[in-house]
Amino acid sequence: MDISTLITQILPFLAVGAVVTVKITFLAVLLGFAIGLVFGLMRLSRSRIINSIARLYISLIRGTPLLVQIFFVYFGLPKAIGISIDPFFAATGTLGVNAGAYIAEIVRAGIQSIEKGQMEAARSLGMNHFQAMRYVIWPQAFKRIVPPLGNQFIITLKDSSLLSVITVEELTRKGLIKIATTFASFEIWALVGIMYWIMVLIISQWVNWTEKRLKTGDH
Repeated sequence: MDISTLITQILPFLAVGAVVTVKITFLAVLLGFAIGLVFGLMRLSRSRIINSIARLYISLIRGTPLLVQIFFVYFGLPKAIGISIDPFFAATGTLGVNAGAYIAEIVRAGIQSIEKGQMEAARSLGMNHFQAMRYVIWPQAFKRIVPPLGNQFIITLKDSSLLSVITVEELTRKGLIKIATTFASFEIWALVGIMYWIMVLIISQWVNWTEKRLKTGDH
């Protein structure tokens, strides 16, 4: 297949899938951050029950393959509740819950990396625990968790390729569709790989820029 055909016929088709990939990844990471923040704080709770619930969730999600989780949500859950789930929502929800387990540990580690004296100093100024966490601990912790959050964003982006198994027409699925009609496996998979690589580079640059801006704010 010549280059002109590849660009004019296949690239626009794959670009539509790339947009879907970015959309699902962004929504999943956003959901995952919300979940991770809650469960990360639960992991720091002195309550054994709350801490155990968080540990169970994190262990269960991190201890099972993402592909199995996708199948469970899309095929298994509808059987149990008797309601079909839209592939897009199943994809976003599953990736979000999966990312949340990893982000929870990122949040926990980030908060625990802040010196205990910071909390004691804030409390001595009359702040309660919530105020100290919000105004003193969390701003410092957030700056430290930006790089691992960026890595999780990239991991989720690449994991989204597994969504092709439930007919979500993201980048990988679009590639499979084109290969079925053109049989140009080498060219299409090469192009798909390059497109993933470009998206990862863009995210990496954005994370690096954000990290530098946060460091600049310290001066």
